[in-house]
Amino acid sequence: MDKPVLKNSLKLFGCLECIKSRSMFGGFGIFAGETMFALVVNDKLHLRANTENEKEFKEAGLEPYVYKKRGFPVVTKHYAIPDEWWNDTNKILCQAKRSLAAAQQDKETKSNTGPNRIKDLPNLRLANERMLKKAGIDTIEQLFDLGALDAYKALQQTHQESLNVELLWALEGAISGKHWSVITEQRRTELLSALP
Repeated sequence: MDKPVLKNSLKLFGCLECIKSRSMFGGFGIFAGETMFALVVNDKLHLRANTENEKEFKEAGLEPYVYKKRGFPVVTKHYAIPDEWWNDTNKILCQAKRSLAAAQQDKETKSNTGPNRIKDLPNLRLANERMLKKAGIDTIEQLFDLGALDAYKALQQTHQESLNVELLWALEGAISGKHWSVITEQRRTELLSALP
C-alpha cells in the first residue's frame, strides 16, 4: 500500500504550511491548506507539473499518473518521481515547492474565471447540461437564479421518465460548489419536502 511513501512524503513536506492528506484518485492527495500539489499512489510520490516544469519532467522520463473515470483513461498533471530522488530529498522539496506554487496559481486563475458552461460545474456532465437546456435553462446564471429545487421541477416537466433524486443533490451541490455527497441530511429533507 501507499502508507510508507505517504508517511515519508508528509514528513518531508512538514516544513510547508498546513500539510494534510486525503483519499484521491485511488491514492492519497497531499495538500497545503486546500491546495493539492502532490499525490501518492501505487507506492510512488507524484508531483504536480506546470508549464515550467512539465517539459523538464517529460525530458527526465517521468510519467504522469493515469486513472480511469467511467472506463476512460484520464491523464493527470501529477508525475511520478524516480526512486533515486529519495536519495536527495532537497531536490524533492524544491520541486514540491514549485508544484505547490503552480497549483495555487492555477487555482486562483480558475476561481477568477469560473466555469463557462453548466457541464463544468461540480457534479454535472454534458448530459445534464442538455437536459437543463431542454427545460429552458441555458446558462449558469439561469441555473443559479432558479436554484436547485426549481431547476429540478423544470426537469420533471420536460422529462417524462422519472428523474433520480440524486440529480437534485447534484444540482444543489453544483450551485453551492461542492460534491453532491456532502449535501447535509437536513438540506436534503428540506428539498424533498418542497417537491410536489
